[in-house]
Amino acid sequence: MQMSKRALRMERHHKRMKRGSALNMVSMMDIFTILVFFLLVSSAETEVLPNPREIQLPESAAIQKARESVVVMVTDDQILVQGRPVASVAAVMAGKDLVIPELQEALRQQTDRVLIQQARADIAAREVTILGDRELPYHLLKRVMASCTAAEFGQISLAVVQRDGASVPPKVAAL
Repeated sequence: MQMSKRALRMERHHKRMKRGSALNMVSMMDIFTILVFFLLVSSAETEVLPNPREIQLPESAAIQKARESVVVMVTDDQILVQGRPVASVAAVMAGKDLVIPELQEALRQQTDRVLIQQARADIAAREVTILGDRELPYHLLKRVMASCTAAEFGQISLAVVQRDGASVPPKVAAL
């Protein structure tokens, strides 16, 4: 008995559907490539500076984003360079010198270790960022900045919390 055209068409259709479908690898690779580029671009806008809970940064209308640099953090009881403690605040406040020798030596070691060759030659290109609580005494901040200058850092930035308006969450920026 001869099958109708409709029955033949349905039989061919069912045979096609029983076979497993193949993945189109070209399209999948395109999607993953786009995803990787998106992740790379969006990760470039992350904060460079740490934002510890024990430090309340002052607010500012700073526009510039923080750049990668040597970070000096001044907490209530310690002065840290790149997260490593170098001096206690009590000992620094008790001292009479304007320059803090321990901080100066730690910053010079960072110059040898962290900064690129061009910045080693050019003092004006060396940059340090100071993170300090908004209640930090001016005398202590002045001594930390003088130590940074004595360690031959040409650019000193103070980390602040950026405030654009009430609806925008605060961001860390350099002043």
